[in-house]
Amino acid sequence: MTGPRSAVQALLASRPDQARAQAFLAGRRIPVVEGSSVTFLWNGQADGVNLRHWVYGLESATALTRLEGTTLWHLTLEIPAGSRVEYKFEVWRSGGSTWVEDPLNPNRARDPFGHNSVLQAEGYQAPGWSRPDPLARPGTLEPLAFDSPTLGRRTGHLYLPARFRRSRQYPLLVVHDGSDYLNYTGLKTVLDNLIHRLEIPDLVVALTDSPDRLREYANDAGHARYLTEELLPHLASRFPLVDRPQARCLMGASFGAVGALSTAWRYPGRWGRLLLQSGSFAFTDIGTHNRRGPLFDQVVGFVNEFRGEPRAVSERVFVSCGMYESLIYENRSLVPLLGATGMDVRFVEARDGHNWENWRDRLREGLSWLFPGPLMLVYE
Repeated sequence: MTGPRSAVQALLASRPDQARAQAFLAGRRIPVVEGSSVTFLWNGQADGVNLRHWVYGLESATALTRLEGTTLWHLTLEIPAGSRVEYKFEVWRSGGSTWVEDPLNPNRARDPFGHNSVLQAEGYQAPGWSRPDPLARPGTLEPLAFDSPTLGRRTGHLYLPARFRRSRQYPLLVVHDGSDYLNYTGLKTVLDNLIHRLEIPDLVVALTDSPDRLREYANDAGHARYLTEELLPHLASRFPLVDRPQARCLMGASFGAVGALSTAWRYPGRWGRLLLQSGSFAFTDIGTHNRRGPLFDQVVGFVNEFRGEPRAVSERVFVSCGMYESLIYENRSLVPLLGATGMDVRFVEARDGHNWENWRDRLREGLSWLFPGPLMLVYE
């Protein structure tokens, strides 16, 4: 018994000419999502077209097939509901290829390397709280410049909530790769909205940047000292901060998550909240070199040591990772160890990859669990 024919199947079976293939595209949402069946389409002259994506576990390049007699290329894949997949097309012409965004799909995501097209599978919706809300009072951003005795000149941004008053006290959130979080997750908008909705309290947020993040975030003693012994007292001297570990959070993604956890590990009990997104928690079960290469040697040494003797370094830890990332195995392996130390751990997986909008989509759940606002305290 067979089910009803999909729109794409019907088109292919009709052996369409160019005009009919062109008409099929008109006004249609591309890629075509029909349940879990997703059809990618490319229309144009080419010698070959590949789908390029960053879904770990699938072939990274999958060829589209040209519909005979037309310039329409197609590829149908099974993509689970709720997925969000970033991709490009690799278009071959005259012996060379270029990677391009999907001109038929208006959904784009930005990252430090440019733009990607975005497949939004059935059931996925970008969260409303990630978009500007005219009712939310905007907080302010001001430049952060600090001369660290350990690391030298440090820059970034400071976020102050709209109702900031020096007569009140505030929790502190320190964000690794702060400018990237601002640019690619819309973190300021997210903070404005979550504070407006009373899902998190008013916060002071230090958005820090590093000129050498792959070294400094990889369990570097100088970086941990800078955050804990230099930046934290500096901010406490400038702003009315709550002086309790439960009111201090370190946050980061990828290597930034390693920087957050390793800093807390070097200063146990100082940072009572951790938000770790898609952490690059590479480790080995034998030997000291991970398959990811020498760039990860410092990380491997740290994670191996933590795995060998897990201990509580914070009180509450939120961990998130995309199911389509190669790092999902490392994050799934780390979570039970964190929980076994007695720390309160929440782990969230999403059908997404190693990208900024995945990290954006997890911010509401992570921040409101680590720093519940008045509304969340009522309903939790």
